[in-house]
Amino acid sequence: MVFPCAEEDADIMRTGTLSIILQSYESSSTLPRTTETILAHMDQEGIPVEVIIVDDGSRDDSFAVARSIARSNPRVRAYQLARNVTTPYAQFAGMRLANGDCVVSVPDDLQRPLSVVVAMYRAWQQGHQVVIGHRASRNDGWLNDLFSRWYYRLMNRLSDVRFPPGGADGFLADREVIDILNQRISPVNTSTVVEVLRLGFDPHFIPYDRPPSDRKSRWSLRKKVRLALDTFFASSSFPIRMITILGFVMALVSFIIIVLIVIAKLFSDNTLFGLPVQGWATSVVITVLFNGITLLALGIVAEYIWRIYEEVKGRPGFIIRKNDEEE
Repeated sequence: MVFPCAEEDADIMRTGTLSIILQSYESSSTLPRTTETILAHMDQEGIPVEVIIVDDGSRDDSFAVARSIARSNPRVRAYQLARNVTTPYAQFAGMRLANGDCVVSVPDDLQRPLSVVVAMYRAWQQGHQVVIGHRASRNDGWLNDLFSRWYYRLMNRLSDVRFPPGGADGFLADREVIDILNQRISPVNTSTVVEVLRLGFDPHFIPYDRPPSDRKSRWSLRKKVRLALDTFFASSSFPIRMITILGFVMALVSFIIIVLIVIAKLFSDNTLFGLPVQGWATSVVITVLFNGITLLALGIVAEYIWRIYEEVKGRPGFIIRKNDEEE
């Protein structure tokens, strides 16, 4: 498949509609003010915008409020997911619904400041197809901040993609990239940031200081653990490769142990640590042999499972950019 390439040119500024995915979850009291703030800020900056409110299965009347806002403003559309599926899935859903030339997601508490969204749009105008705002600092409590730093350091050591310092939970992407994510990427057990980083497109990074929120976090420990596991296993083949390496190492160690046991059986006093145990050599050889074979076989099967996993994800193996002259 061939996709067009947007060449960066300092003298030519692209223009286009920005689709803002407003992630809503039990935010009925703040949703009208948040939507009004977004529209007013974008109008002030001269950015054509559509706002897509994606209600993530709220249990209050957030969706009713969202529909009321959409009825009164043609630039706002409201949708509700069948159940609460957490932020990454709501972002994937929003990308399917967006019609703009570029798309960005915004949390309903605006912890990604609108000034950062504007800076991301300006970078897109200059030709960047993927713009990622990453957290240079955060104020979620020292324990959460500590675990976040450790987690992303570990991810950058073990995963197949490189995360920005402090991590990121959203990005602005060109329509070309959004179409690829919608058409070629399965949105199951992964995150939008992982998938867009895997695609490449020379992402442009914008650091920002994440402001504190005056609302209690709706991210439970269970949701955080699930997101961490999805992000890790979607971006890293380290665990399954570790099984393969362990299998080969244990098979080699088992072979060496078998040789040593045979030598001890033939050329020693035929005792186990000085004790006259009948049949100890045979028992140990059989146990070690089959443990080594089992781990080796498990490693080989793991290699096949990893390749099956990569195949069913439907990720494109490569992307050929098409020059404007070829259109």
